[in-house]
Amino acid sequence: METAGLKQNFNNALLAMSDLILPRVCVVCGCHLLVRERFLCLPCKADLPFTRFEKSHHNPMADKYNDSLNRIVPGMVQPYQYAIALMYYSHDNPYSNIPQRLKYMGDIPEGRYFSRLLGQRIAQAGHLKGIDLVIPVPLNRWRKFKRGYNQAAVIAKEIASCIGANYLADALVRQRRTKTQTRLSAEQRAKNVRGAFRINSKAAGKLMAARHILLVDDVFTTGSTLGECHKSLREIVPTSVRISIATLSCVGG
Repeated sequence: METAGLKQNFNNALLAMSDLILPRVCVVCGCHLLVRERFLCLPCKADLPFTRFEKSHHNPMADKYNDSLNRIVPGMVQPYQYAIALMYYSHDNPYSNIPQRLKYMGDIPEGRYFSRLLGQRIAQAGHLKGIDLVIPVPLNRWRKFKRGYNQAAVIAKEIASCIGANYLADALVRQRRTKTQTRLSAEQRAKNVRGAFRINSKAAGKLMAARHILLVDDVFTTGSTLGECHKSLREIVPTSVRISIATLSCVGG
């Protein structure tokens, strides 16, 4: 314990010195962070708009997702799919910087930090205890090459580590390029991603062995992208296997 305390003090001292050269700032309000603060100052952390969806298996995000699935795969009888997000998202809210810094600015350490917060909440949720396989929504190859990483994969990997589940990065393939969904209407979003995904045949065995799959993306808006991924997975994953979803943020609230 004493050694751990000395190590922490040493790390804090190094961090304090580095802050003199390159000050760390809160990703929400931009104020300088104290030594013990990470990515958020204490006031902004206290006001972080948590969804608290881990407390209920029936929540607005899950209801919206299941409604979306009924349109994408009509007539398919399957269990109610669970959904969870760490926080609410709004374009005019400075907390939108959290997923945007990961997606557009390459701030992977920040993304991992908030993904762990999400993973901890998933681990606490009784209805999500049985998840044994975590997979990310894939990026198109060209977009991934330009960005250098897949933000959904960053989130999914941290969640899998938190809950002790297997992580499968290449379960799905985005087989064609799609427009960015940001400025599209709900109808346009659905049309844009229709048929955009397929199962990677090399991952079929692991998918068929799963008992509860968690599909991960960065932001939940209409559920179109996640729904199309769900539809592709159902080609080999039986309807008895629940396919839940998790995102860093959820539009609404």
